[in-house]
Amino acid sequence: MKCPNCQHENTDGARVCSSCGASLPDAKTIGGGVKAVTAGGIALGRKAREARLREMVDPSLIISDTTYNGIIGIVLLWGLLINYILCWKVGSYTNLFPNMSPVAFLIGYAVCAIAGVLLGLKAQNPLVSFLGFNLVALPLGLVLSTLVEAYGGLSSAVVTQAFLYTFLIAVAIVATVVMFPQAFRKLGGMLGAVLVGLILCEILLLIFHVRQEVTSWIGAGLFSVYLGYDVYRSQQYPKTVRNAVASALDIYLDLVNIFIRLLEILNKNRD
Repeated sequence: MKCPNCQHENTDGARVCSSCGASLPDAKTIGGGVKAVTAGGIALGRKAREARLREMVDPSLIISDTTYNGIIGIVLLWGLLINYILCWKVGSYTNLFPNMSPVAFLIGYAVCAIAGVLLGLKAQNPLVSFLGFNLVALPLGLVLSTLVEAYGGLSSAVVTQAFLYTFLIAVAIVATVVMFPQAFRKLGGMLGAVLVGLILCEILLLIFHVRQEVTSWIGAGLFSVYLGYDVYRSQQYPKTVRNAVASALDIYLDLVNIFIRLLEILNKNRD
């Protein structure tokens, strides 16, 4: 049986592709096409990745590896370009919404981000998935623009170094995934547990006003590994336009988190 994702030939009766790990269509569905399915509920994080890995899609929706990775790159660059323009032209979110309180802004950001993630997960139309990507990238860009302004603006040494180091980390991680892809295969569960622990630790430290230098380093390392995991996983999903957009969102969020952590680290070192 040929895998609709990577076209690898598997033995009859296999339910999972031995090459890419994608679910194989049931024999009864072959001939009439494989209808796209998603998880019935709302899946986030690792569950969302696993749901996308297991989903079966119509073979006619599969695109070439070059097109698939090209879409990931274009969508990713689009999100980063939005963020750069917001940092360049807007600065603090208060420049756009001078009368908005920080609490109202954070609530609005959370609503947009959650709506964007859900659209990316639930929508079968790639254009709707791309809309979801923008609902995450635009408000997050305002958050970044506020942080960048607080650290001295785009031309400051801290921000410039953070950009450079994020780029170098991304190149190194992608190269590692290309050379040692199987090293990232089973990291999902461990990364999720560490991330939850890190968030809880940071909340406690924030409540008790404790300096969080160590957690910044841990966060930078964690999201660097997450970047490798998401790059690896992006090549295991059925190669459709929708999955390309969703994978771009995963990678985009990893890069933004690395950049934010590096800003914290470099600023503390300067102090």
